[in-house]
Amino acid sequence: MDFYRTDALKSYFVQDFQQIRERNKKTKQNFPKTIREYKDIFMQTFREKAKNCVEKKTFQRFIMGVIVVNSIILGIQTASLSAETAAALTWMDSICVVIYVVEAILKLAAYRWAYFRDNWNIFDFTIVVLCLIPTSMLPIPVQVTRIIRAFRAFRAFRLVSSFRQMRVIVEAIVKALPGVLWTASLLLIFFYIFAVIGVTMFGQSCPEYFGNLGRAGYTLFQIMTLESWSHGIARPVMTHHPLAWMYFVPFVVISTFVMLNIVVGVVVNSIGQSQDELDGQEDNVDNPVVKLEGEVKALGEQLIRIEELLREQRKD
Repeated sequence: MDFYRTDALKSYFVQDFQQIRERNKKTKQNFPKTIREYKDIFMQTFREKAKNCVEKKTFQRFIMGVIVVNSIILGIQTASLSAETAAALTWMDSICVVIYVVEAILKLAAYRWAYFRDNWNIFDFTIVVLCLIPTSMLPIPVQVTRIIRAFRAFRAFRLVSSFRQMRVIVEAIVKALPGVLWTASLLLIFFYIFAVIGVTMFGQSCPEYFGNLGRAGYTLFQIMTLESWSHGIARPVMTHHPLAWMYFVPFVVISTFVMLNIVVGVVVNSIGQSQDELDGQEDNVDNPVVKLEGEVKALGEQLIRIEELLREQRKD
């Protein structure tokens, strides 16, 4: 009996030892074997944490608050201040720049090259780079230095990228530019036609307004803005040419009312299209099918990464 008990005890310990050894082997396989694997795991973890950080509402609201405070500081710095106040504001401005740099680094770490696919990210990154230019240390003219410093005011424009409705309006204006340019081209043709007519009819009697094409063009631009066009331009011309109203009234109707309303219509239509596109994107985000496609895509990327790691292990 003692023999069988001893043999059973041995087999139990041997079996337990084999299970522990197999478990240790599996555990060791999970540990990285090379410095490159350590680096990959660290970068993957850092990217995930950076992405979670920049996508949090708290972080986004914090950046918005920094932009507002920095904009106020830039406005205060334009006033006449004491040396102590100016130094304190400069120090606060430097802190804001450091926060912008940290934000850019976190977004670059989270999205990598996909960060530059968004035009708003490119704009924010450009503003941060301009803030880092040491204008006082570079051998550049004073006028260029002032221009670079003036670009700091564009930091306030970063608020646009933080609010959805503002982004919609700006994107709509950019999309409407082709239509606006065609409308402006048509308006330029009208300007040219009426300028030639004005020089021909009123050039000799009113040379200060229609002496040549340049003066006529500037006069027509003033009429289009409705700035003193009646008492300042039209009525003096009508003292020499009583029927000149037949020239001014059609131009005012075409340039001021028709053309500008066309521009407004183009921009409003573009805003509506941008709003519909943004609503459609949000609907796609909330769609479970789209979410499932995103998860499947992420799973495929993980499988590719696992295959690459297995190949590296086989090489080692």
